[in-house]
Amino acid sequence: MDQTQLLKGVLDLVILAALQESDGYGYDIVRRLREGGLEDVGEASVYGTLRRLFSSGYLSSYVVPSDTGPHRKYYSLTPNGHSKLNDGEKDWIRFSEIMDGFLNEEAA
Repeated sequence: MDQTQLLKGVLDLVILAALQESDGYGYDIVRRLREGGLEDVGEASVYGTLRRLFSSGYLSSYVVPSDTGPHRKYYSLTPNGHSKLNDGEKDWIRFSEIMDGFLNEEAA
């Protein structure tokens, strides 16, 4: 199955979840997603989603200077980001239960 279309619908939630344990900068988040099994996630999609989540107030950011390259912009969840993540988790659980019902019915 092509994950691209599925990922578009859940990229906000995936990025918020990737940041729940620790802050991260753009490419670090891409790496986390790829290591988590989303090998086809595009950098442009992640960066665009980070900007949108930041503009919506779900993320805050700060810059960390680097001696070896450009400064890095780190993102962290705001209180609204934590709420959106919690709501998204509940929605995902409900949706996956519905899908399981359809798929298990189909298998029977």
